[in-house]
Amino acid sequence: MKRRSFVGGALAGLSITGVKAQSQKVKVGDIPTTTFGKTGVKVSVIAQGGARMDLHPDIQTAAASVRKVYDLGVTYFDCARAYWNGRSEEAYGIGLQDVRKNVFLTTKTMGRTAKEVEQDLETSLRLLKTDYVDLWQVHNVMNRDDIDKILAPGGVLEAFESAKKAGKCRFIGFTGHFDPEIHAALLKATDKWETVMMPIHAADHAYLSFEKTTLPVAVERGAGIQAIKVFGKAFLLRSLSPTECLRYALSQPSVHVAICGAGTQGQMEDNIRTVQNFKKMSSEEIAEVQKIARRPGRVCRSNHGILEKEGLKQLRKSSSSPLFSWRI
Repeated sequence: MKRRSFVGGALAGLSITGVKAQSQKVKVGDIPTTTFGKTGVKVSVIAQGGARMDLHPDIQTAAASVRKVYDLGVTYFDCARAYWNGRSEEAYGIGLQDVRKNVFLTTKTMGRTAKEVEQDLETSLRLLKTDYVDLWQVHNVMNRDDIDKILAPGGVLEAFESAKKAGKCRFIGFTGHFDPEIHAALLKATDKWETVMMPIHAADHAYLSFEKTTLPVAVERGAGIQAIKVFGKAFLLRSLSPTECLRYALSQPSVHVAICGAGTQGQMEDNIRTVQNFKKMSSEEIAEVQKIARRPGRVCRSNHGILEKEGLKQLRKSSSSPLFSWRI
């Protein structure tokens, strides 16, 4: 299939590209929902990500944007203690306070001790203006040292379980960006994880594939699966359209939600239009997109810039977290 023919077919009827798209307004509602793995909760297949709230000039503007996304029908809102030094949580708290019962609200902690994560959760709940989150996640699991700290007696996982029993979170999970083997190992270590977040994008197959290594384990465990880095930190947009990137992620087996950290209101509205008109990619379309994405995939690696195999070996051994950007 030629590139031009593929793009024409893939975008037919969608409103993200072309003159018709620019004039067509986003419809309120009509966003597909899915059952979020073994949580059993119905959520929108697209989520507002909190990492790019820092592109707004202030918290009030960010809060207004969050509320607009809710008004358009998105029910899943992803956040983290680390985003925008806590301002993302504050913006969510302002924008969603009076509709809290209608949304699936998440946050994350970078803590690696029980005390650290407990303190983070109390701060998150205060800023989010709620007494519980729907999903609480261990943020950015990177290496074996992280796994050991999470699973240690009196450690992070036990603190998460205690918070769940206390009604401060409904479900627990973990996230990561770098190493699919570490993700798979943590999923296999215990059946207590109800969700997992990982990079899912068209270049994934080219290097350190989460689709090949982690996704089958997550499916077997029945976890709610969240796709991040759908646009490959924008590297993939050199060769693919945003619609192709988003369709690809949501066409993968058992991916329930695509987290979109859109930097502008217009970008998020484009993403919403895509899922409102969503059609799962055929195997032929998936193969074509993967072929096109192979070259930028050599650049974006797992969406974090170039990370060669030797660097990954050091990352797996290290107990410290290198400063990578995981946005978009």
